[in-house]
Amino acid sequence: MQYRTLADIPVSAIGLGAMPLSIEHRPDESRAIATVHAALDAGVTLIDTADSYHWHAGEEGHNELLIARALARYGGDTSGVLVATKGGRGRPGDGSWTVTGTPEHLKRAAEASARRLGAEAIGLYQLHKPDPAVPWAESVGALRELLDAGTIRSAGISNVTTAQIREAHAILGPGLVSVQNQYSPAVRDSEPQLRLSTELGLAFLPWSPLGGLSRSSLEGPSGPTSAGTAFHRVAAGRGVSPQQVALAWLLTRSPAVIPLPGASRPASITDSARAAHLELSEAELALLDREPPR
Repeated sequence: MQYRTLADIPVSAIGLGAMPLSIEHRPDESRAIATVHAALDAGVTLIDTADSYHWHAGEEGHNELLIARALARYGGDTSGVLVATKGGRGRPGDGSWTVTGTPEHLKRAAEASARRLGAEAIGLYQLHKPDPAVPWAESVGALRELLDAGTIRSAGISNVTTAQIREAHAILGPGLVSVQNQYSPAVRDSEPQLRLSTELGLAFLPWSPLGGLSRSSLEGPSGPTSAGTAFHRVAAGRGVSPQQVALAWLLTRSPAVIPLPGASRPASITDSARAAHLELSEAELALLDREPPR
């Protein structure tokens, strides 16, 4: 495994997005645990979760508890694993997502997450999404209080604009270590946030980093999308999966990038982890760097 820096500690260049293990159509627990263990076996040391990663009402923290059980049952050393969780969103059980960014909610949520993870302090706690009903400075201020109280060791923000990154950085200073936005072969709208994160020394954690690669998404209204076909073409030439090519491409975008591919099967994360060793040629990168059609 190759490593990058997050919160001044080395973490695997490819992380595990654990959401698929707990939401709709999730695997049974034995396969979910096996998926986490396969990630660890492959050298993954960054696991991303959230208190809202669950399916049914009344299951808050399902994914956090699952990750805690998986780590406890692993036969190897897990002391170097960074579990990053998030607060500020909810799931009432009808398939929808809510947003609550009040300081009171975020502080209670962080304390509950720490208990579920069995951690004295959360290694990385991320504000899941800005709440339009709460001033951004107030939500970020809650992270400042959590840092000062020692409930969390470092803070991150997710689904944010460049202006929100700058404001959070001004409030949190070195306590802010990461930005998590959607970024993939098909969705590149967060390029400005990626550039700013790199400038500020923040890790950039793409969520849904494999967007646009499924066979069903390759056909757009005007025919095959260049994003999808390019990644499949390079993969075929290399004899690897398109997923590996996409993750390897993301790693070239900036040294700040640490992709978080989701997985619900051991084979999926094992394949994704191999992307850390895939070096793309200049010609391949020139093809993959082309913006997908809108």
